[in-house]
Amino acid sequence: MHFSRNIATFGGLLGSAAAQTAITIDAGTVLQNIAGFGFSQAFGRATEFKNAAAGIQKQALDYLFSTSTGAGFSIIRNRIGSGGSGDSIEPNSPGSPSSTPSYVWDDNDSGQVWFSQQARSYGVNTIYADAWSAPGFMKTSGSDSTPGYLCGTTGHTCSTGDWRQAYANFLVKYVQYYDAAGIPITHLGFLNEPDFSPGYSQMQISSNAQEAISFIPILSATVKAAGLTNVSLTCCDAVGWGSTATYVTNLVNAGSTSYLGVITSHSYSADATTDLTATTLPKWNTEGGPSSAFTTTWYASGADNEGFTWANKLAVAMVNARLGAYLFWEGFELEETQSGSHLVDTTDGTNATPSGIFWAFAMWSRYIRPGAKAIAATGSPSGMLTGAARNADGSTVVVLTNSGTASQSVKLGFKGFTPSSSSAWVTNQGSTFKATTAALSGGAVTVSVPSKGVVTVRLT
Repeated sequence: MHFSRNIATFGGLLGSAAAQTAITIDAGTVLQNIAGFGFSQAFGRATEFKNAAAGIQKQALDYLFSTSTGAGFSIIRNRIGSGGSGDSIEPNSPGSPSSTPSYVWDDNDSGQVWFSQQARSYGVNTIYADAWSAPGFMKTSGSDSTPGYLCGTTGHTCSTGDWRQAYANFLVKYVQYYDAAGIPITHLGFLNEPDFSPGYSQMQISSNAQEAISFIPILSATVKAAGLTNVSLTCCDAVGWGSTATYVTNLVNAGSTSYLGVITSHSYSADATTDLTATTLPKWNTEGGPSSAFTTTWYASGADNEGFTWANKLAVAMVNARLGAYLFWEGFELEETQSGSHLVDTTDGTNATPSGIFWAFAMWSRYIRPGAKAIAATGSPSGMLTGAARNADGSTVVVLTNSGTASQSVKLGFKGFTPSSSSAWVTNQGSTFKATTAALSGGAVTVSVPSKGVVTVRLT
């Protein structure tokens, strides 16, 4: 996708409606591949989902995964536990890195097996399994929840030995358990926010990524030896885009990206705003969320938990940073409205309720499907981001995000294809995914995009 705009308008946006602007969608200029959009149910949220009342559970699943009434999310991110008994498949040290481990599998994995099965029943095929940490006995700190490094990685020796191969075996065993349950893991990560030191599962790497650089080839060889040919490795799920850019430079210089399938980042300390051109690997934002409460508000003041705030984040990430996927933190929680870091809750104890942020994602994820290719969009008016993608079924989807203070009328023209039908939907304050007019005439489509609103146009 391409963003054409007047740079100055993001700070001081239009005060009155502009004349109709022509935007050209060029199917011949293909940009990044789009894997999809998603979320996680880690740290027991999958169990909470599984145990929810049947009516709320079904409503929430439909909101999250339905491509007709919901957001149509197509990626889930599961946590590989490392916190001992009841959390990890290797709760106890075998004594040394070369000793035979005693793996434990309960066919539940904190509800994530059930959750993965539900997602797959809706057609989800991309499952990202990510470890927050190695088991504590493999780390320099000796603890899953205390800052530490993987023993044996560059700069980190331990009296118990080099645990790199044992950690690779642990990760592969987790994937094999899911395969045996009929749930193929497609992406595998070994880090989560290694540039952060919280009081829960964690493992660090240095800013030069030396620990990751020394481990990635071992993990790659272990995955290949196990015959897991459809599993792509990821790195490094940093707290924000700035740390990720630094890691990527070092990974590229060391040749480590040749073993990877995806570069992963979070958006807490810095959003994805520019493309990381040091590598051609796909880039995914695999976690993000606001720091304030759950709300259904689309736009009021531009707060971090409002829908339009996230609509703009998504547009910038997909258009300017050329992301291949964007994942929110959690999907569903039950009566946890003090936190806005999940997309669906129940505000009355009876019905599932989507947040304003949920609808920001839906404007992209319902109709831009896995395997789509972003295509160029040029000529966007001031204050508007335009993203376009071509699906494998031949349909084309255009997402228009208007940050201006007035509605804007745009005329979409097309290169490389001629649409025969057009449909459009709008979300703004007071409307969620509401059908709106997309007039097709003479091979062009005219649509109005309201202030602080998003319009999705689907063309066939």
